[in-house]
Amino acid sequence: MEPTVCPWCQNEIVWDEEIGPEDTCPHCSNELKGYRTLSISIDREDEEADPADLDEVDEESFDISEDEKRELHRIWGSDTENLSSLRTVDKYGEDHDLFAFEEAVEAVLDEQDEVPECFHCREYMLHAGTQRVTEEGFQPAVASLLQGPVLKPPFDMNVYVCPGCFQVQYNLAEDDRLRLIRSFIQKKE
Repeated sequence: MEPTVCPWCQNEIVWDEEIGPEDTCPHCSNELKGYRTLSISIDREDEEADPADLDEVDEESFDISEDEKRELHRIWGSDTENLSSLRTVDKYGEDHDLFAFEEAVEAVLDEQDEVPECFHCREYMLHAGTQRVTEEGFQPAVASLLQGPVLKPPFDMNVYVCPGCFQVQYNLAEDDRLRLIRSFIQKKE
């Protein structure tokens, strides 16, 4: 029996001659006999179409209103913005060895337990340390469901710095995450 290629996962399937072909792929579990193709026929008057005609686009079918353009710009940003423009570190490349910098960053990231992604440029962030928040500089929000503060000081925050754009982000330290979870569960019961 000759081998078959699954149309879904492209893996070669060699069937056992005693069992024979099955209805599903053993790799991806997709239905083999139910694979459907879509055939589209293009009717042309002449087979030798002018390539210039293929480039013509009905401009009216793509017109969008100014409100739609503003909304798309709000969601996706400008057409000219790209991630390389977000990497502030690139402007220091003439005076510093950025290759060595990136190697050191990778080594530090390999040692981290948690590696968040920068919201701004999508680089992995370096754990810079922890910051203690005390009652002196923090006004907790009070939730009626909890009948008290959502997060009661003192607590620690992990401080992360992005090696690409130098943005700083915070998240709750592990012990205080657990304390927060427990406080919600206890108040709920």
